[in-house]
Amino acid sequence: MHTSFVLAAATALAVGGFTAMAAPTYAQGAPQTVQLAKVDVVKVSTGYRASKVIGESVTNEANETVGKVDDIIIGLDGKAPFAVLSVGGFLGMGTKYVVVPYDQLKTTGDKITLPGATKDALKSLPEFKYASR
Repeated sequence: MHTSFVLAAATALAVGGFTAMAAPTYAQGAPQTVQLAKVDVVKVSTGYRASKVIGESVTNEANETVGKVDDIIIGLDGKAPFAVLSVGGFLGMGTKYVVVPYDQLKTTGDKITLPGATKDALKSLPEFKYASR
C-alpha cells in the first residue's frame, strides 16, 4: 500500500509539474487591442493582385507602350501605394526607374494605361532607386 501511495504521489507531481510548465505566460504591461475593419471580401477578390500587375506593360491612350510595372510600393505611412515603372532601355540596358502614384494608373481588364504619359515625359521624371535595407 505504501508503494502505490508513492507511485500516485510521483504521478501527481509529474502531471502537476508538467501542467505548471505548460501554463500560458503573460507579458507585463497593459493588454493590447486591435481594431478590425469589416471588409467586403467579394469586392476585394475582384481587384488586381500585385503579383499579376508587376511585369505588365503600361500604355498611353494612343496604345503606345510607355513603360512596364517593376514594383508596387506602399509608403511608410501605409497609405497610398506607388507604382515603380521601368522606362527606356533595351533588354535591361539603359533602363530607368520612375515612380507614379498607383491611382494614376487606369486598369481595364488586363490593360494598364497611364493617361497623358509619353516615354519622354516619364524619362524626364526623377530617377527612383531602391533603398538598401
